[in-house]
Amino acid sequence: MQAAFIERLGPPDVIRYSEVPAPLPGPSDVLVDVAATTVNPVDTFVRSGLFRTPMDFPFVISRDLVGTVAATGDGVRGFTVGERVWCNSLGHGGRQGAAAEQAVVPADRLYRLPDRVDPYEALATVHPAATAHLALFTHGRLRRGETVVVAGGAGNVGSALVAMAAWAGARVVATARPGDAGYCRRLGAAEVVDHRAGDQWERLRDAAPDGIDLYTDTSKPQRLGAGDTAAGSARQGRGARGGRVPARAARRGDVHEGRLGRRVRHLPGAGAGAGGGGRSHQHPARAGPVAAATHRDAATGRRGGGAPAHGARRAERTARPAHPARSGRPAIGVRPGGRLPVGDG
Repeated sequence: MQAAFIERLGPPDVIRYSEVPAPLPGPSDVLVDVAATTVNPVDTFVRSGLFRTPMDFPFVISRDLVGTVAATGDGVRGFTVGERVWCNSLGHGGRQGAAAEQAVVPADRLYRLPDRVDPYEALATVHPAATAHLALFTHGRLRRGETVVVAGGAGNVGSALVAMAAWAGARVVATARPGDAGYCRRLGAAEVVDHRAGDQWERLRDAAPDGIDLYTDTSKPQRLGAGDTAAGSARQGRGARGGRVPARAARRGDVHEGRLGRRVRHLPGAGAGAGGGGRSHQHPARAGPVAAATHRDAATGRRGGGAPAHGARRAERTARPAHPARSGRPAIGVRPGGRLPVGDG
């Protein structure tokens, strides 16, 4: 079969596109005919070696796929040949990736794709939506009626955070560029603050005068000091409930006292979508079905949105052109072995 793979770690030009042996499913695996895959930021980290993970060369790249079941292992129950399926956790932890005509997926990492769902929009949604679901509900413990700040509310993960939090009955305050404010409001944000404004923290206080219960940040990891914690600033003097900071608001292991009203240790919220090991509830695949359904319902049925706004579709035979683009923006989808346009991740 045709596949995009690497034989060593390095820059995008180490990606090759050629024939490789077709994979064989084990007793607990499902063989999937891949319709489309994506290039996620994590794919670039794995390829370059920035994100260390076990792999056997040649190593097929990419984490996400949509496709149809081609065959099942003897021990697999619940999947039938021809069913539409998706996965968001290949290409990592010793598992070969999705950028091929066929992929082997452990059955406990594979999910059915409902008939009514467009496969390419689903592909664009499942990874950021699973990440957002983990940040809000597993690590953030979000409850109805709480106020949540989504820093970077117009991005792929950010838009999923906004839509899910609003659907769950939270009051959402998003930060975004002025041009993206309308998009955030359509997803369910009650207030949108210009993230480039010099008085951003004051504006957040004004937008949430009763305090912030949960602060999520989809930007790069950063250290939060006593003076620049939005949640803490809004909660200052109102410490009955304190605030919570999941997602990537601090580096792992950092502890912050500051204005947050309580000690906060970094929780692998948005970062959890990048990897995760084993079958714990923290793995993105575990939250995937609920996350995908929640984001779809909130963004399409309730808010008139759709797939993530920032991304691109390409009819590419190899993932190589997409990797330099994905190192910045936008997200790219590829279809190895074909010419189908695909959704973004």
